[in-house]
Amino acid sequence: MTGQTEFVLNYDYNVPSRHIVRMIDAFVDSIPQEVLFDDKVATTGRPLSHPAIMLKILLFAYSRQTYSGRKIELMLKENLPMRWLARNHTYSYHTINNFRQSQHANNLIKRSFVYFTMALKDHGLIQSDAFFIDGTKLEADANKYSFTWRRAVEKYHAKLKEKTIKLYEDLVEKRVVKAMSPEPKVIKSGSVKKRRRRFLKKIRRQLKEDFIPRANKYEEAEDIFKGRNSFSKTDHDATFMCTKEDPMKSRELKPGYNLQIATHNQFVLDYALYSNPTDTRTLVPFLAQFHSLDFFDHIVADAGYGSEYNYTTIIDQFEKQPVIPYTTYQKEQKRKYKTDPTKSQNWQYNAEDDYYIDHLGVRFSFYRYSRRIDKYGFKRDFKLYRADKHQLSVQLDQLAKTPSGRQRYMQVNPTWNYYKAKVKATLSSDEGKAIYRRRKYDVEPVFGHMKSDFGVRRTHLRGQRAVENDTGLTLMAMNLTKLGKLIAQAGTKLIEKGKIRTIISGKSKIMVRILIFRERNLIVNSQPLCFLVLT
Repeated sequence: MTGQTEFVLNYDYNVPSRHIVRMIDAFVDSIPQEVLFDDKVATTGRPLSHPAIMLKILLFAYSRQTYSGRKIELMLKENLPMRWLARNHTYSYHTINNFRQSQHANNLIKRSFVYFTMALKDHGLIQSDAFFIDGTKLEADANKYSFTWRRAVEKYHAKLKEKTIKLYEDLVEKRVVKAMSPEPKVIKSGSVKKRRRRFLKKIRRQLKEDFIPRANKYEEAEDIFKGRNSFSKTDHDATFMCTKEDPMKSRELKPGYNLQIATHNQFVLDYALYSNPTDTRTLVPFLAQFHSLDFFDHIVADAGYGSEYNYTTIIDQFEKQPVIPYTTYQKEQKRKYKTDPTKSQNWQYNAEDDYYIDHLGVRFSFYRYSRRIDKYGFKRDFKLYRADKHQLSVQLDQLAKTPSGRQRYMQVNPTWNYYKAKVKATLSSDEGKAIYRRRKYDVEPVFGHMKSDFGVRRTHLRGQRAVENDTGLTLMAMNLTKLGKLIAQAGTKLIEKGKIRTIISGKSKIMVRILIFRERNLIVNSQPLCFLVLT
């Protein structure tokens, strides 16, 4: 019979020296304790789950493409490296989900990118030449048919207000007419007071069951929009935008977030989520919150970020050099564009008298200055040129007018032309070409790795803060996975050459262990594991 004789075998499990959990364990331990703990932690009651352990188990679970709270809870019981990393602590999926959706986790994940960037710089994995910015759309965990449009809400809300005003006016008018008209001798459908009560009950029912609930619904929707054009009823922070995951190519709108990242050597240095679908308006807010902007000299991005506002802010405010082409940069490099006589850039210009002559021979003299302010408050200054009323010939006089008989106008933006020339000179130089060429294999593969290898094509949580935490954990897990592979590859090459190099980090406060290679194995003499760069 079973159970009568027992054989007890005790053993201590230890993970291999090059396992990813050691890298995660060392990285989280390098974060100072004052950053790990929240200032508002209660001193009484049940002890709080340690933030370091929670961050470790989440990073390891995400590195293994496990994003469900229940599956992470199961890993704590069945996965040996996870048990080693969590020091045999177990947590319920409620605790795991509550932590990764909290504001403290948001602050901790953001700060972890700061320490990771400092570690990379201290170990020589970051040069000060340039960093790269790009964006992608992440589909939200929401029903794609649960949309609410701002135009529709504003339209029906205005109609509801009109109905309410009309109802109030009719009510006042009827009360006045009833007070002035004599009461008939034969009362049909009851007395006057009874009919008045019926009428008031009808109005009250209409207000209580229709007008007031609809007004509250529209007001709540207007508060949720926060300047956006749409939101999802399932996830109020998600905005409907076009995504590349559209197999029918019908530009179907789906609820999602605009993810922006900054990379160097395919390491994600920082990230942010935005609700606007276009990348043009996300560059300046992203640079304003980027913690390592002073480490680099050049800011590299694609043509979707090229605008006068972005160039002005980068050069004047941040004092950096943009390597960002504008929308028509590639088009202007073609011979067809350079030889097109209808383009104002190819017209003859007299700087001394400040006038243009077009391809037809019509002269445009300076007329006046003009300023335009867009909906975001950015000001653009233009110079307006008007065709002279008296040209050199009668034929030119006719060509100087529009089909409706008015004088032709043209406008020039000197500031925009200055920045375009500056960016064009940068992109035409050997250094600019070399830096911009790196963008294709630095920032773009990160998105492919995230969506294909880690399977993150759709968010796993709902809400702006929860999605930020979820995305940050994914990107940091990708960083640690890449760094672990880099160390393993460098260690193998180093063992073959019989050389070893240890690096002591100062700024990042990472404790260094002495590394000894024996028979292609990494043996550890002290704790904790540091970020190692082997060359």
